[in-house]
Amino acid sequence: MPWRQTRYPGVSVHFYASDKRTGRVVALIRMNPDCGYPTHKHRGAEDVVVLQGGYRDERGEHRAGSFVHYEDGSSHGPVALASMQGQACVLLAVAHEGVELLGG
Repeated sequence: MPWRQTRYPGVSVHFYASDKRTGRVVALIRMNPDCGYPTHKHRGAEDVVVLQGGYRDERGEHRAGSFVHYEDGSSHGPVALASMQGQACVLLAVAHEGVELLGG
């Protein structure tokens, strides 16, 4: 898989689709244990399926097999769980109208 390192330590991404006009993004995101993506606000809904490992955010912990739906206007700051025996968190995210970074 051709992962692209982000500017955030321990966070990589693989884009499947990206539409600059609408902001829609379909991507795999990989976060090493205790690493995370900055707090961001959703423009439109975001749907996430956790494929491996897990992460925590303001809603709690989400582990492999979880589906999480974030409403338009909601915000969160996901951080990969350290309790997964060194396993990275890998998730499939569909941001229907993109995100606005609030931190980091």
